[in-house]
Amino acid sequence: MSPVAVVVVTWNSAAVLPGFLAALPDGMAGLDWRLVVADNDSADDTVEVLRALAPDTTVVQTGRNAGYAAGINAALDAAGEWDGGYGTVLVCNPDIRMRQGCAKRLVDRLDGEVGIAVPLLYEEGREAPLYSLRRESTVARALGEAIIGNRRAGRFPRLSELVTDPAAYAGPTRPDWATGALMALSADCLAACGPWDESFFLYSEETEYCLRARDLGYRTQLEPTAQAVHLGGESRVSPRLWTLLTLNRVRLYGRRHGALATGCFRAAVFLREASRAALGREASRAAAAALLRPGALRAPAGA
Repeated sequence: MSPVAVVVVTWNSAAVLPGFLAALPDGMAGLDWRLVVADNDSADDTVEVLRALAPDTTVVQTGRNAGYAAGINAALDAAGEWDGGYGTVLVCNPDIRMRQGCAKRLVDRLDGEVGIAVPLLYEEGREAPLYSLRRESTVARALGEAIIGNRRAGRFPRLSELVTDPAAYAGPTRPDWATGALMALSADCLAACGPWDESFFLYSEETEYCLRARDLGYRTQLEPTAQAVHLGGESRVSPRLWTLLTLNRVRLYGRRHGALATGCFRAAVFLREASRAALGREASRAAAAALLRPGALRAPAGA
């Protein structure tokens, strides 16, 4: 049986890598695995930290800030060069801290129908799991989030992408997609879907991949016994990253729907950001302004 390829994309990740690497043996317990890291031209000591703390790691240096999807593809290419190639792949951020046996529980969840397995994610220092499950975008859901907020609207499946029902996180729920901080992908799903979409420089790449997998018959499923801590969250405060997230969300919707529906969706998303900008949220002010720019969605956002 081929080892599990643990695929990580780094960019100036030296500060978070030691904790990731320290938690990795417990998180991967019970599996044969190899670590493959694609580094997107880090300016800090990321590569040196890897070579010092995990010398057996396969390090792929992309030579540029290529984006998350491109980094995954580069790491997958390297993993495919092993003797016999790879079977299951674990895609994870370097700011993930897997708990004991997390990866094996995810891998064991994969089958002919479940192509993507995701864990319960926690924020450091909090007991309640993060809301990591999502529904596919619709105009009604975008309007619901704009009018009453995504957390409140999340209790009503027709009114929000965000899944907030605690019961959904207590069992093997199958959402339309899930946040991509940690995902196990079956070999069959990988072969059917092909490369990750590199036109999404950052954000929406995992959404696109999960929806593409679903279109091809492979579902995303939560495995609540698999648990990990996620240290991330920069997009909540950075106007640049929040704008990128917002534009890519609309771009992805436009790929899957016609011009009229996309225009309505864009307007609903603008309403959400404009209403929050009026309350003083700087990130939403930047996103709303970007949504009004002609041609903002034509070129790959962030490229």
